[in-house]
Amino acid sequence: MSYFFIVELILLGIGSGFLAGLLGIGGGMVLVPFLTYLISAQGVDGELAVKMAIATSMAVIIFTSVSSVRAHHKRGAVRWDIVRKLAPGIVLGSMIGSIGVFSVLKGAYLAIVFGVFVAFSATQMFLDKKPPPTRQMPGTGGQLLAGGCIGFLSGLVGAGGGFISVPFMTWCNIAIHSAVATSAALGFPIALANVAGYIVSGMAMTDLPPGSFGYIYLPALGLIAAASVCTAPLGARAAHSLPVRRLKRIFALMLYMLAIYMLMKGISA
Repeated sequence: MSYFFIVELILLGIGSGFLAGLLGIGGGMVLVPFLTYLISAQGVDGELAVKMAIATSMAVIIFTSVSSVRAHHKRGAVRWDIVRKLAPGIVLGSMIGSIGVFSVLKGAYLAIVFGVFVAFSATQMFLDKKPPPTRQMPGTGGQLLAGGCIGFLSGLVGAGGGFISVPFMTWCNIAIHSAVATSAALGFPIALANVAGYIVSGMAMTDLPPGSFGYIYLPALGLIAAASVCTAPLGARAAHSLPVRRLKRIFALMLYMLAIYMLMKGISA
């Protein structure tokens, strides 16, 4: 790796870690587009680069979620009751997405799926529609199903699930700060289940670049994770000082930009 590539990965880790703490998105929404570009620039085929970016992004989330959730937990913002009910479905959905569907879909299709769902989530947050005051989180069965959907889609696009779980929880009248904190906690089981799937599904690949473990690109993982765990607590601290409406708008605008990039990447491929 060139020194310039190393610096790019460290800067990416700094930025994604801060956003993971600020928005509860695990950093995947930022990492996937940029990693796709950086891995492609190393001479890796474009479609394979998308899959490696998704898998490596998810592996980074293991570290950023732990760092982020510790900061949120200290402020009492994590709804652990929701985490316990969503987590089983998340693990099951993640495994189905990362082992079954991920391995057979073309990288271009994954990029388009990523862009569509990110744009949808951005619209939900930007419009800031107020749910009826009587709406609450569904029961155990409903949360199990919701967790399965969050895990499955996260497995396809390499994100910590915040792009779905944060809008879902705010739609159920969970305060935005609690939704962000709880989403950060959910990133850990999502990441563990998906990383296992990416490793298993990628072991049969013969054209992966040196330093790969399944679809995970270990050099990028090490550098980004080391940088991101330092800045995730800073983002979490900032999240509790920003007004709710501004936090939602920041979330939405960033997601729009990344959705456009990934849609263009998928369509061009």
